[in-house]
Amino acid sequence: MTNIGVFDILGPIMVGPSSSHTAGAARLGKVARSIAGEDIVEVTFMLHGSFGKTYKGHGTDRALVAGIMGMSPCDDRLIDSLNIAKKNGVKVTFKEVDLGDYHPNTVKFLMKCKSGKECQLIGSSIGGGNIEIVEINGNKVQFSGAYSTIITSHKDIPGTVAKVTGILYESKINIAFMNLVRSQKGKNATMTFEVDSKIPDKIIESIKSIEGIEKVIIINPVEDNE
Repeated sequence: MTNIGVFDILGPIMVGPSSSHTAGAARLGKVARSIAGEDIVEVTFMLHGSFGKTYKGHGTDRALVAGIMGMSPCDDRLIDSLNIAKKNGVKVTFKEVDLGDYHPNTVKFLMKCKSGKECQLIGSSIGGGNIEIVEINGNKVQFSGAYSTIITSHKDIPGTVAKVTGILYESKINIAFMNLVRSQKGKNATMTFEVDSKIPDKIIESIKSIEGIEKVIIINPVEDNE
């Protein structure tokens, strides 16, 4: 009988044996790539809980790297993503760590970009291929990657939320979910909007022009067929 490895099994939405450890991990990698916004040359994956214990056996390492390289969970190349990254000069390192009170399938990405920029992201694979992003560059957030997402970093001053939601209202963009976190009253805050439609460039520029807005990040939905 021919020996068949778990990565020879192709499912309808993923390559690999586990929706949490492969499909979810690949989606986390794709969101991390979007956050970086440019070519990544080095990534350290800080693997927490179950991810740290089983990442080789379940192929989490290959799935995370596949996502960083822009591959979807159903991409046949996922199986060979480690070699593909090496050929493209992308250095990857895996470390088992205790990140604290997080979901057991959690990873912290430490990314270095070609320009020298460094980015961080913490996300969890919460089951069934679904993910949750909980921190970006030290700022607490909460979103799934399933919707077009707007993330703002801004000063905690009155009227900022109303101004952003007003821009979305005028453009007939419906807010599916919203989350606001601040470090301290009157200091820095982060807003996350998950919306039902694609975000036009003109809206991004309008939000950037609001007083107190320091940075705007746009993330497109993570699609399996990209």
